[in-house]
Amino acid sequence: MRIERGERVDLFASADMGHPLKLREQGRATTVAMFTRNMLCAMAMPHAGLTTANFLDKLLDPGVKLGTSTPRADPSGDYTWAMFRLADRLRPGSFAVLDTKAQQIVGGALPSAPTSSPDPTVTALRDGGVDVSIGYCTSARLRLSQLPTLHIVDIPEALRVGLEYGLALLKDAQPAATGLMLYILSVDGQATLEKFGFRPVGLPSPSAP
Repeated sequence: MRIERGERVDLFASADMGHPLKLREQGRATTVAMFTRNMLCAMAMPHAGLTTANFLDKLLDPGVKLGTSTPRADPSGDYTWAMFRLADRLRPGSFAVLDTKAQQIVGGALPSAPTSSPDPTVTALRDGGVDVSIGYCTSARLRLSQLPTLHIVDIPEALRVGLEYGLALLKDAQPAATGLMLYILSVDGQATLEKFGFRPVGLPSPSAP
């Protein structure tokens, strides 16, 4: 991580809690807070025939090409591999199959998308490199706008993993960074996150006075 190598930042937002907590353990961050949650979704081309009901069968099908982010390089990949481990509990042997077949098209060593299409997931789905890709539900919305034929499929409840996003306020941060952190955690900031498909952690109950 660039921050761990000494790059100067004031506030760090991560798609997991591990990196912010590590910065605090290292003495680089003074405050860590979870600021929202997300979920994984599947993005599938119509010919894949993917549904929530046949989700695991399709992912294990040798004829279905699967795309993911890269574990340890992108939190989305870490969450996806956690989902693979849940699949292995439901159907022993699933992890080995999914770990082997998954093409790590985001954050990995595979060639990136051409500059005319900066999203490698959209490129891989559009060009037939993969039939199904696993990623954040919030990102799925954006990709649907680029590739309207996509099917966005909910992951079965038994395979869902908790996606927790964290903030880390770095040592000697400018005062404005504290203000930004407080805004993100405020009701207004949380409402903005909800508007874009995230699952806020700081909104009052609808029944609250």
